[in-house]
Amino acid sequence: MKNRLQGKNVIITGASGGIGAEMARLAARQGANLVLLARSVDKLQSLKTELEQSYKVSIIVRSLDVANTDAITDVFTEVMAEMGHVDILVNNAGFGVFRHAHEANLDEIKAMFEVNVIGLMACTSLVLLSMRRRGSGHIINIASQAGKIATPKSSVYSATKHAVLGYTNSLRMELREVGIFVTAVNPGPIATNFFEIADEQGTYVKNIKSFMLKPEYVAKQVVERMMTNTREINLPRWMNAGSVIYALFPRMFERIGRRAFNQK
Repeated sequence: MKNRLQGKNVIITGASGGIGAEMARLAARQGANLVLLARSVDKLQSLKTELEQSYKVSIIVRSLDVANTDAITDVFTEVMAEMGHVDILVNNAGFGVFRHAHEANLDEIKAMFEVNVIGLMACTSLVLLSMRRRGSGHIINIASQAGKIATPKSSVYSATKHAVLGYTNSLRMELREVGIFVTAVNPGPIATNFFEIADEQGTYVKNIKSFMLKPEYVAKQVVERMMTNTREINLPRWMNAGSVIYALFPRMFERIGRRAFNQK
């Protein structure tokens, strides 16, 4: 694993905290050079200082709001010129808001699609030609179990993650013959500040706290599979089993799981 990431160039969006920051720590430990992107440049600079004190790797940080496609073009063009090429792109930036469909306003809906879907696609498009020319690379899209199992109060967020999975699956088939790996990461709830926005009332976190994944664990599962031909990373496994049952028996699953689905 160390040899696999040694000297590789890795871009991580949403790298200022949560699994983004943890992936950065693990990748740097294995000798990867990093481009860390997020809106909070102060947090990125702090992470850069921490990693440079521990590892002999190159780290570039840039402030980036992936809802701004013009900014994505500018930042990616700049960092690609500086680092030469990218081996791994981790599309990690994203957010959600849990509301009933009739309560979601259009600005909120647009913002979730701009960040979770359009931003992800824009970042990917800017590394694809370079990867195709080199015949090597790995695109890792952080999706969600919400992209497989829709639940109440997640209509918009779930729609964005269904879109991410559709895009990822198509991309994988396009790139299969040119040596580029494409992986979808589908975690369940993770104990990060994601829920400070998504779950304003704290009800959902309170109800599922004992089931929440640790960001360090999720990051480890992703980094261990960098530059490997991994189709999906589904966490936890029991939740993914539920998505399989849902695909086969949707009506029964929705009826039996109604109480659990309404914990938001």
